[in-house]
Amino acid sequence: MTLSRLVASALLTAALLLGGCGMIVDGRADRREIAAHTRFPPGGAFTRVNGQRVHYVQRGTGPDLVLIHGASGNTRDFTYRFLDRLANRYRVTVFDRPGLGYTDRVSDEFGGPYNTRAESPAEQAAFLAAAAEGLGIEHPIVLGHSYGGTVALAWGLNHDPAALALLAPATHPWPGGLGWVYDLASSSFGGANVVPLATAFVGQKQIDTAVRAIFYPQEPPEGYSDYVGAQLTLRRGSFRANARQVNSLRPHVVEMSKRYAELDLPVEIVHGTADDIVPLKIHSARLAQDAPGATLTKLEGIGHMVHHVAPDPVEQAIDRAARRAGLR
Repeated sequence: MTLSRLVASALLTAALLLGGCGMIVDGRADRREIAAHTRFPPGGAFTRVNGQRVHYVQRGTGPDLVLIHGASGNTRDFTYRFLDRLANRYRVTVFDRPGLGYTDRVSDEFGGPYNTRAESPAEQAAFLAAAAEGLGIEHPIVLGHSYGGTVALAWGLNHDPAALALLAPATHPWPGGLGWVYDLASSSFGGANVVPLATAFVGQKQIDTAVRAIFYPQEPPEGYSDYVGAQLTLRRGSFRANARQVNSLRPHVVEMSKRYAELDLPVEIVHGTADDIVPLKIHSARLAQDAPGATLTKLEGIGHMVHHVAPDPVEQAIDRAARRAGLR
């Protein structure tokens, strides 16, 4: 979900009311994080990569299918209804990306309120690919949504998946910036002083507004906003990780886009024509031209959350990827 829409008004209001009241803010943030853990506990199991904990949910039998969520997300985005549609014919493994949900950062070197470093898509892909290998997952179909699509592409470029399924992926450099909220939250000052305000004061009203924005022009499915656990992303560590990963993404896709001709595997892309978060023309339309094994399915009038509002063509794309890879 878009960070700026989620927190901008809450940050400004809280900063005006509570500027300088660090102990009050930290105490409230502590309580909000505990409440998030209680309300949205881990839904799966854990494995470790280089001593770092990786949270995953695994269901079903069949060819291996890995699901990677987008920015501000966690496994719950996929376990809300979508996973159940696939587990009857795939062994589906859903990962929390580094720093989000219940997965640790790739390394402790990325942690801390003043640290502005973030894992690249390639580092995240290597981390999750190692986790998958440790779970006995070999040569999977790798599906990524939005930012997760970038991580899936890095997996395809640097490792050996059977196929890629990309949903509204961020693939190419875009004009302009991401806005002042990302810049601020990604900075040392913002990480230490502004992020705790978001943790302490962003409420359900702002979350619901952000969820509606990422589903636009469609409506979120009933119960999604209450289920998805956006409060986990509002935790201070996760908020910093998300902001810094997103804010540092552009130079990575600049370099990655130079290599898409190397993608010698089936690539199925699904993208809505009404997506104004990751626009089709800037991203998937260009990837379909650059990657020799790519097939693009355009969904007329559909926004960013294709797997929820148009799950049938997404399932069909996954099944095509499996057939093209010889897994079915």
